[in-house]
Amino acid sequence: MAVIPRVPFALVAVAVVALAIVLPAAAQAPAPAPSSDGTSIDQGIAYVLMLVALVLTYLIHPLDASSPYKLF
Repeated sequence: MAVIPRVPFALVAVAVVALAIVLPAAAQAPAPAPSSDGTSIDQGIAYVLMLVALVLTYLIHPLDASSPYKLF
């Protein structure tokens, strides 16, 4: 394994830190706050899935009850 000389490495590290402090790279304004955090979308999807489950239950249950196989 190659050994990195300490003095040049330290000088490069100090130079990088100094430049990062003095010359920040394209400082941008912070992003605006989101108008919706997604919880209302998640809740809408949950309601749709609950309705689908309810409809499937009502469609499958009569078929299940009238079948010759005693499943339940």
